[in-house]
Amino acid sequence: MHVFRSLLLAALVGSIAVSPAAGGTSSLDSTLVELRGSARCTDATLVVAAGGTMVAPSLGLYLVPNDAATGLIRVLRVRGTLRLSAPNRIAGSLSVKDFTDPLVPTEWWRSAVGVDSLAPPGPGRPVTIVDSGIDVTHPEFLGRANTETLNDQEPAGVGGEHGTAVGSVVAAPANGIGLVGVYPEAVLRSWDAAKGAGTRLETFQIVQGVLAAANSGPGVINLSLGGEQKEAPIEQAIYEAVRKGSLVVAASGNSGSDGNPLGYPASLPHVLTVGATDASNTVADFSSRSRFVDLAAPGVAIPIATAIGKGWTTADGTSFSSPLVSGAAAWTWTVRPELDAGQLFEVMRRSAVDIGVPGRDDAAGFGLLDVPAALAYPAPLRDPLEPNDDVEFVKGDGFFDTPASPLTTPGRRTATVRARIDAVEDPRDVYRVWLPRNGRFTATLTAATNLDLGLWKQTAVSVTGRIAGSDRLARGVKPGTSEVVTFTNKGPGRYAFLAVVPSKGVREATYSLRAS
Repeated sequence: MHVFRSLLLAALVGSIAVSPAAGGTSSLDSTLVELRGSARCTDATLVVAAGGTMVAPSLGLYLVPNDAATGLIRVLRVRGTLRLSAPNRIAGSLSVKDFTDPLVPTEWWRSAVGVDSLAPPGPGRPVTIVDSGIDVTHPEFLGRANTETLNDQEPAGVGGEHGTAVGSVVAAPANGIGLVGVYPEAVLRSWDAAKGAGTRLETFQIVQGVLAAANSGPGVINLSLGGEQKEAPIEQAIYEAVRKGSLVVAASGNSGSDGNPLGYPASLPHVLTVGATDASNTVADFSSRSRFVDLAAPGVAIPIATAIGKGWTTADGTSFSSPLVSGAAAWTWTVRPELDAGQLFEVMRRSAVDIGVPGRDDAAGFGLLDVPAALAYPAPLRDPLEPNDDVEFVKGDGFFDTPASPLTTPGRRTATVRARIDAVEDPRDVYRVWLPRNGRFTATLTAATNLDLGLWKQTAVSVTGRIAGSDRLARGVKPGTSEVVTFTNKGPGRYAFLAVVPSKGVREATYSLRAS
């Protein structure tokens, strides 16, 4: 399990045994099994009979012992009721580059991101950290208003070290002691996803934390964690959070000096990914570079609260750059409640100060976090119905139980939508549309750059890859700023999938799409 190629927090707090799951077996000896929404009532008994334990009700996700999972999965596949299965493994690690420097008297990052002369707002949009839990008895958090624990913060004594540090960067209060976070009066919520595993976070624990935050209402979710392997259940939980209106922020990782392997969840679309800078506003050598980096924030010699000894120290790592952006985003959202999460995503990265290589780059993304600029940056175009990157996102029983609202229906034959697309963060937009009985369907796409348009059958599983071609009904890929697709439906009315895709070499665009 990749741990951002850095000093593990576990080296400081010692090893902690993985707590056993029900029946005496480790939860790491289990498989995650997810039922389709239509099968939650009919097949739940099969999963429970196999020893399955529900871990995410909104997804129909169970933890099943490995010795029973293989046979169960085979049966569910035959019945057509399995949505996904994946091993439950260590999917994230909590790590920093340096935990030994003495506490510096000045939080240098305040002037770097422009909050040194600003008055932060009172409580507003919440920030949820899915981490190792917070030591609520630390002087920074003891009696602090608007601090909420979404589950037990365990294990006592050593649990909460990384989470306490991350939480302090977000929201340490102005109480006359220690340090002050970027948004001191923030509503701070904590989900302990490392219970019983020290600094190692299992797939199902991260899933539970992301969903707990999403189900609490729109807010900012901070993920200062990561690993090299993409985990489908975590990906699905993040998309659920995005669909429910939350902004997900993740640390890019600390592998900049070690080959920059892609880390997850930072390298997922729709996740605001943050790199680290030093006091000279230069991207730190350890900060992971990739096309998924959206912006950077201070991450070197950051004063933090430490659960060990209930004191303070300094640390390096993108683990602390990410909560600076999360806290700043919640501050901006509190002051600008008219923004939706997608607009906030764009505001935070596009208002950043360009540093290093001119223009967007893989080290700093759009640049260095600039809170005053974010507070004043013009609201971008709303991007409705996200995430809708492929067929799985918009059909029923795909990533979500219920299908996305269609653009056109039997009762609404014409619709127009304006939206945004980004080759990295929002690679495709797929919509459901109605093909009238023995009638003609027409879609017209207009943009400032070259985008492609296609229409796919309702039986299509994807609009990408080789298999997609056999399910395509019509296609528009001519050069230029407009595309028109027409299709005559010879038969009963039915739904189909209409997809907008950036042409080769196009990174981003806004567009207008009319379907009739």
